[in-house]
Amino acid sequence: MYLVSVYFDNTTTRKMQAFIDQIAAISGNHYMTAKNVPPHMTLSAIEARSVDILIPAVQQLEGRLQQGMIQFVTVGQLFPYVLYTMPVLNSYLQQLAIQVHSAVSGIPETTVSKYYAPHSWLPHVTLAKTLSNEQMRRAFAVMQDKFSVFDARITELGLAKVNPHDDVLRFELISPPTKKKEREESLP
Repeated sequence: MYLVSVYFDNTTTRKMQAFIDQIAAISGNHYMTAKNVPPHMTLSAIEARSVDILIPAVQQLEGRLQQGMIQFVTVGQLFPYVLYTMPVLNSYLQQLAIQVHSAVSGIPETTVSKYYAPHSWLPHVTLAKTLSNEQMRRAFAVMQDKFSVFDARITELGLAKVNPHDDVLRFELISPPTKKKEREESLP
């Protein structure tokens, strides 16, 4: 299994990593920290015999996708084992997911998970997984105390192997134009 995921600005990454670390410390479940899973949001999960067949499709997205803002608004559970934080699915995030899906869905001898197809995807960032019932209660208590709505900038896209997480390819997305630059470009 390989993942195409987005990564966040430094402030957001530090915030989410703090959630992951606090959950691990209080719940006793160290899956995320032991496997060195960085805060990320998966846009596509793909079964393939080799990562080599996926690299060209992901590389062709470099220089074509733009950074953007999303807002994390809630914490949830994928029963029985996963705790996550979830953003609002705004138009930027939806378009990003569609572009990634278009790039990877036609690769021969691969299968894209149906859970990551456009219009059937639950955007989320996993904060803890493989939690027992008691660990889930403790993890959720951490988030009740620590979580509040926050904005995040998506800044990078990557292709990774799983179990353990291992980045194969990762690149920065295009910075959006500033208001000043937009005004200058619109002048005759």
